[in-house]
Amino acid sequence: MIPPIRVIAPASLAPRNTFGIDATTPRLIEVDDAGLVGDALALHGDARTLVLGGGSNLLLVTGPDSALVLRDARIALVADDGDSVVVRCGAGHDWHGFVMATLERGWSGLENLALIPGTVGASPIQNIGAYGVEVMDRIVAVDAFDRESGTPARFAHDACGFSYRDSRFKATPDRYVVTGVEFRLHRQPRLHLDYAGIRDELTAAGITAPTPRDVADAVIRIRRRKLPDPAVIGNAGSFFKNPIVPVAVAEALLATNPGMPVFNVPDAAQRKLSAAWLIDQCGWKGHRDGDAGVSAGHALVLVNHGRATGAQLLDLARRIAASVQARFGVAIEPEPRIIGARWE
Repeated sequence: MIPPIRVIAPASLAPRNTFGIDATTPRLIEVDDAGLVGDALALHGDARTLVLGGGSNLLLVTGPDSALVLRDARIALVADDGDSVVVRCGAGHDWHGFVMATLERGWSGLENLALIPGTVGASPIQNIGAYGVEVMDRIVAVDAFDRESGTPARFAHDACGFSYRDSRFKATPDRYVVTGVEFRLHRQPRLHLDYAGIRDELTAAGITAPTPRDVADAVIRIRRRKLPDPAVIGNAGSFFKNPIVPVAVAEALLATNPGMPVFNVPDAAQRKLSAAWLIDQCGWKGHRDGDAGVSAGHALVLVNHGRATGAQLLDLARRIAASVQARFGVAIEPEPRIIGARWE
């Protein structure tokens, strides 16, 4: 019988991060049951133990002293009022697989988030988003293990501190281990089609009355065209967050750069800029230094052509950000969590 807590020492993390960076940890802890996270950390971990999801939002500059992987992937129906459902999923379930499982059950709401790499447990930490939808719009509550108090904790939506690609869990990365997430989804579709070519993709496929699964399939096709597959070339998806700036800054930049994309945000005093556009204008698309590079298809994606180190990718990212700051006066920040170094 396989024990529910396993320790591998030492362990390569190359297959556990989508950049494919060859970092090693002296101790890898695998846990099958979310209820055993506290026991696993007490027996084998420490305050510096890195919690790994799918490794898709991570840049390993150095290997951590220890790492923990939670494999709990159970899906459970919590509530059903006939119009909407609340479904709980264990943090260890892969995100895309969970999205497709909800669609198979007739629950809509996550279709715009199809094919995002990573795990369910990582989704609230980063407040993942794509094609006009952020996961915070669907989250009811987040269950976690509080490493500071040594007890389980539960956070209703409003206690999660969600904002653009951020949350209270990301703000205190070494405190909480997300163990499960509850989502409110709908039996009657409420489709979001007015973002980034989804309607055009559906039209090209001859679909005039799309279902949630049609939308997911359209998003999958778009993402596969735009973003490199980590199984083919190492990457962590979009490396930089789109910067949000005051309206006056956006208008001043737009006056000298008429083609610059500018987007509204909930705060009427601010605007969101396209980090990809800013980086592309600085000439970085397709750039390569050894095995560290920028995707030729998308300026927002840093890639590992083979044996790039985390330090080499971080150096490239810093130079990209510095060039955007110098040309446009706009600071861009990384989306992935950086292990073993600080973003300056």
